Amino acid sequence: MTKSRKETILLTKEEGTAPRGWILLDAKGKTLGRMASEITKILRGKHKTTFTPHVDCGDGVIIVNAAEVSVTGAKEAQKVYRHYTGHIGGMRETPYRVMLDRKPDYILRHAVKGMMPKTKLARAQLKRLRIFAGDKHDLEAQKPIAVEI
Repeated sequence: MTKSRKETILLTKEEGTAPRGWILLDAKGKTLGRMASEITKILRGKHKTTFTPHVDCGDGVIIVNAAEVSVTGAKEAQKVYRHYTGHIGGMRETPYRVMLDRKPDYILRHAVKGMMPKTKLARAQLKRLRIFAGDKHDLEAQKPIAVEI
């Protein structure tokens, strides 16, 4: 009598180029961090049974209503986005409320980027993240699947 063995599936780079799907997410009323962690899972491919860390096997993500994402606690008043211009004394700070008015897509992109690994593969996966401030998007040709998180 032979025992059945279970084998771990490991994709190679060549096998990882399977057709990708696109997932449509609505950020209206969702918490920023929880939404960003789910987006990160989808971009990396962790939601699939064939996930392999060194292969790009994730799906593309389309986010609508990014301007209506929420934060908890006092973060709306206290959260600050910083960037450095490169000049002496060039540290610039932008409060969350101002950033939400100016660039609502930046808030989600910044959160997702911070949760991704700092590698070339992650930078390639981030290129499949499309964020729209309103409820309209121009990616109908990708036939995205609407998912509720």
